[in-house]
Amino acid sequence: MSNPSYILDEKLLASNGNRFANYVIDIIAIVALIFALSFFLALFAVFLGLNELFYWLGHLSDLEGQLIFIVVSIFYYLFVEGIFGRSLGKLITGTIVVDENGEKPPFGTIFKRTLCRLIPFDGFSFLGSKGWHDSLSDTYVVNKKDLEEELKTFHEFNLIGRSEVI
Repeated sequence: MSNPSYILDEKLLASNGNRFANYVIDIIAIVALIFALSFFLALFAVFLGLNELFYWLGHLSDLEGQLIFIVVSIFYYLFVEGIFGRSLGKLITGTIVVDENGEKPPFGTIFKRTLCRLIPFDGFSFLGSKGWHDSLSDTYVVNKKDLEEELKTFHEFNLIGRSEVI
């Protein structure tokens, strides 16, 4: 049913305000996920008597904390955007990640998009028109409802003049 001749209209792009809200919500989700994982890992260490693990969790260096944040971030974005096409922030703001045809990008593209988030100052790249993790991966963040309406209209328009098969 998809028609590769549909090209995404730039008017569907999410606003910078939505993009910033996505970022803040996703950072909160990642920190909460790290907290939950740390809590369960600490419980695991206590119950199994793994004192070294428990000590390490309580005395992480800044570098170790940053590496944990990066690893959890990669898994978070790969999982939620790879499976659902949207993160928690995008779910709350009603936006979704798509390719230029308005379709869910393949997993390889999501992987590339996720790795591009690791580029230093990627967040500042949104001061321009499009962030690096979008432009380098050829993905777009759009308003989901507006995209669905646009695709519906596009497909209905393409049906005009075609004979109905009974």
